[in-house]
Amino acid sequence: MTRILPGVIAMAAIVVASNILVQFLLLDGLLTWGAFTYPLAFLVTDIMNRVYGAPAARRVVLAGLVVGIICSLIGSQIMLQGDGFTYPAVAVRVALASATAFLVAQMLDIIVFNRLRGGSWWTAPLGSTLVSSTVDTLIFFSIAFAAAFNGFGASAAEEVMWAQEAVPFLNSGPLVPLWVSLAVADWGVKLSIALLALVPFRLIVGQMMNRENIAA
Repeated sequence: MTRILPGVIAMAAIVVASNILVQFLLLDGLLTWGAFTYPLAFLVTDIMNRVYGAPAARRVVLAGLVVGIICSLIGSQIMLQGDGFTYPAVAVRVALASATAFLVAQMLDIIVFNRLRGGSWWTAPLGSTLVSSTVDTLIFFSIAFAAAFNGFGASAAEEVMWAQEAVPFLNSGPLVPLWVSLAVADWGVKLSIALLALVPFRLIVGQMMNRENIAA
């Protein structure tokens, strides 16, 4: 456990930071600052997987899941005022979507990484992150905001109704539910960071391999 402690700490810090920064909007609400920190979770998972293997990576992911659930529980108890009514800072539906997307996407990342790890050094981290990031976006935004999941309950539907309003796609295209634009914008950030993260992945893995005397 001591060996993966830095990974656990890094994952926990990313999850906490993302839960806080998601409250701060960018580009007329299309993005939040949390969109730029959350994808780093895939970087942590890939580094742990490359250096210590899949079992260690899964333990780091589960630690991140626990931290995320705690953040959601805290957020669900914080009540906000707006438009004449009171609502929780984190809707239960959104919390469920977040936990589900995180667990499925991170575990998928580990599976895909292992399938690709025999190729060039960049193949596994890039391929696994592109696939898992896409799945993460689809699961989270669908469960959290799509009308198809309004059956979770009347209150749950009301809490996310704003995301189902028809608005111009990415603020300039045809009318689509707002959550679709949010998902596409978020996905674009994830893909961009997946490419940029190859640099720290290479550097950090190299240093850790040298320190641990583990063959890549």
